[in-house]
Amino acid sequence: MIVVLTLPAAALAQSSTDQARAIAGDPPSASQRLTLADLPRPTGKATALFDGRSLTGWQPWLGYADPAVTYRGDPGSKPIGTGRDTSGDFAVRRTDGAPAIWIKGQTWGSLVQRDDLRDYHLRLQYKWGAKTWPPRIGQPPNNGLLYHTHGTPGDVFGTWQPSVEFEIMKGSTGMAVTVGTRVRARTTVAFDPSLIAPHLRFRVGGRPIDMVNGTATWNVEAATDAERPIGQWNTLDLYVLGDRAIHVVNGVPVADVRDLATIAQDGTRQPLTHGQIQLQSEGAETWFRAITVEPIRTLPRVMVAD
Repeated sequence: MIVVLTLPAAALAQSSTDQARAIAGDPPSASQRLTLADLPRPTGKATALFDGRSLTGWQPWLGYADPAVTYRGDPGSKPIGTGRDTSGDFAVRRTDGAPAIWIKGQTWGSLVQRDDLRDYHLRLQYKWGAKTWPPRIGQPPNNGLLYHTHGTPGDVFGTWQPSVEFEIMKGSTGMAVTVGTRVRARTTVAFDPSLIAPHLRFRVGGRPIDMVNGTATWNVEAATDAERPIGQWNTLDLYVLGDRAIHVVNGVPVADVRDLATIAQDGTRQPLTHGQIQLQSEGAETWFRAITVEPIRTLPRVMVAD
């Protein structure tokens, strides 16, 4: 028999705070200012993943017609998938005098880039549009760059493929998230009671944790908020080498994750070293441009600035 306990909100918040404190320890005495050292030189030419004219090379996928059912155990309907014209969801349009990928955000899903990528430096620019949509109205605009994408379309909540996420969300851009119950990552954290659950922030030299979706370590907040004000373009750099990745927002390193892996049916951990990328649609109008990828053989180092 399963017993479900319903706790008041204050009790739930205290429970999650105590849990995070047990995982990460007491809050650090000072925040960290991070910088990058030993930037890698590309070992080949940069490739544009957006040609400036079309969505060639990108495959759309849509979740449920009503995004509010996405996280339900039984949504009561099937995801849209590729079953309708998506030109009103994803398109190439002009903004600020140049073409960009426009993502409406009303129906959740993603654009999946078809190339299988490994050992690379990905750079893109994004900015928020003017609109947010239910059920996210009143919340910070939310989107994401998902990498090492693999598996079946719609395998995660009928809407995304298993992957690791470079979060794009106002106030949390660069957060690391494991997308899918069989995806794992490791990083180092500090307890930050100012955050909503799970109250964990990336910290160089912090306590090592294993990130597991559906547990108290399912995501880790960016080291700092390096995003520019809404309406301005932001530059994201993602450095990936084997089963390691570094997230950089407007030149500021904000996350360093390693031991990326999938969990096989027999429970063994298998390194996750390559895959596609997804540009999410998750409730907020978003623009993307200048998406390039170049091969690398080393990673930069994330350092605590003097």
